[in-house]
Amino acid sequence: MSGRPTAGWDSLTASELQIVRLVAGGATNKQVADRLYLSPHTVSTHLWHAFTKLGISSRVELTRLVLEHEAACHT
Repeated sequence: MSGRPTAGWDSLTASELQIVRLVAGGATNKQVADRLYLSPHTVSTHLWHAFTKLGISSRVELTRLVLEHEAACHT
């Protein structure tokens, strides 16, 4: 059994985190795919998993969560 939680920030894989941060910064799935040398489908899949783990359903919610998380980590 994995030690990784099934929900929340700690449940995200390194790939999911990288994609989440780029998307929250305003990048499109295609831009993320080009930057990380992935297919847009792979980016979409990672993003969908991240949305599920974080309990959100939109890029706006994702951006808000990333900003809150980053602010909490830097205080």
